[in-house]
Amino acid sequence: MLDIRFVRENPEIVKENIRKKFQNAKLPLVDEAIALDAEKRAAESEANELRASRNALSKKIGMLMGQAKKDPSKLAEAEEVKAQVKANADRLAQLEVMEAKLSEQLAQIMKVIPQIIDPSVPIGPDDSHNVEVERFGECKVPPFPIPYHTDIMESFDGIDLEAAGRVSGSGFYYLLGDIARLHEAVLAYGRDFMIGKGFTYCIPPFMIHGNVVEGVMSQTDMDGMMYKIEGEDLYLIGTSEHSMIGRFIDQIVPSEKLPQTLTSYSPCFRKEKGSHGIEERGVYRIHQFEKQEMIVVCKPEDSKEWYEKLWRYSVELFRSLDIPVRQLECCSGDLADLKVKSCDIEAWSPRQQKFFEVCSCTNMGDAQARRLKIRYKDENGKPQLCHTLNNTCVAPPRMLIAFLENNLQEDGTVIIPEVLRPYMGGTEKLVPKK
Repeated sequence: MLDIRFVRENPEIVKENIRKKFQNAKLPLVDEAIALDAEKRAAESEANELRASRNALSKKIGMLMGQAKKDPSKLAEAEEVKAQVKANADRLAQLEVMEAKLSEQLAQIMKVIPQIIDPSVPIGPDDSHNVEVERFGECKVPPFPIPYHTDIMESFDGIDLEAAGRVSGSGFYYLLGDIARLHEAVLAYGRDFMIGKGFTYCIPPFMIHGNVVEGVMSQTDMDGMMYKIEGEDLYLIGTSEHSMIGRFIDQIVPSEKLPQTLTSYSPCFRKEKGSHGIEERGVYRIHQFEKQEMIVVCKPEDSKEWYEKLWRYSVELFRSLDIPVRQLECCSGDLADLKVKSCDIEAWSPRQQKFFEVCSCTNMGDAQARRLKIRYKDENGKPQLCHTLNNTCVAPPRMLIAFLENNLQEDGTVIIPEVLRPYMGGTEKLVPKK
C-alpha cells in the first residue's frame, strides 16, 4: 500500500506504474483517492478549528456567567455563546462521522492501488513474459523413460491418493514409508540449511486474524487462497510468511535488532481455485502441504541485498540435492499488487524436459509494513517503515517431484544425495517395492 502523500504528490508516477502492470481499469482510482484525501483533510481541518474554538468559547461562557452576577445583561450573551457551542458540537459530530467514512473509503482504494515496482522488473502482461536470468546445473535427460511422479511414489508404496479422496476429497494425499520419510528429511535439511545461514528457526501459529491477512496480502489473493474458520475471526495460513510477518504488527523493532532473519515451518492450506491442467494432477497443486520458509524484516536500504541473498540460498540448496534449477524474473503483469520485485526458482523436470516452479522469492518493500505498522526508529529517533521479504526454502511434496525425477535410476532406485543421508538414517538409495 502506498503512502497517500506520495500519491498526492506523484499522481503520474502512480498511474504509469499501473499501466506497467497492465491494470488500466485502476487508473481512475488515483484521482478518486486524491479527491477523497482532499475532502478528508478539509473535514479534519474544520474539525480541528471547531475543537480549538470550543475551548475558547467555554472559557468565554465562564467569564460571562461570572460577570452576569453583577450585570444580568451578560446572561443573554452567555446563552448565545452556549448556543454557538451547541451548534459547533453538532457540526463536529457530523465531521467526525464524515472523517471516519472518508478514511474507510480512502483505505479501501489505497489497498487496491499497486505498489511501485522496482525499475529492474521486466515489463509484460502475464507470466509468459517472465525472463530467464540464469541456469544452474546441467539439465540432463536420461536414456530411459521417467514415470509420472505419483507412479514413482507408488513403486515405493509411498502414496495413497485413493484413500485420501475418500477421506478428504481431491487435492489431498497420504504419504507412506520411504516417501513420507523423504518428505520429512527434506524439510529437516532445509531447516538446518537455513539455521546454518544464521536464520532463527520458528514454528508460528497456523491460524491468524483477518486484519493480519489484510496486512500481508491483497484482497484478490485472499479470496483465492484463504480458508476461513466459520464463526471465528481466524483464517488458516496459506504460508508461514503470513503469521511470521504478522508477528511484528504494530511494533517498533529496535534498530539494533534489524535485520530479523527467520526460517519458519508450517503446514499450508490453500483453496487453489481454478483448473490447472494434466501436469498439475497428483501432488503438484494441492490444498494442504508443508513448507520451510525464509523471512527477512530489515531497513529499506538493505532489502535489495537481502533479495539477492535469498534467491541464491534457494539455488545453493537445490544444487546440493543434485537438482538443476534456473532463476526466472517475474514481469510486471505477473507481480501481485503488494510486490516490488519477485523471481521464481524453477527446478528441471527431466520427464517433461522443462522447468517448473519450486520457490518464489519476493521483496515486498514497505507494503506489508505500512499495512501492519511495522517500524523502526532511525538515527534521529523518527519512526520509519521496515521492508519485508520472503522466499520458499523447501516445499514438499512439490519439491519431491523434482527430487525423485532427477535422482531416479534406470532400475527404479532413487539415489539419496550425501547431504540428505544423515536425515534418512544413512540410507544411500531407495529401492522400489514393486
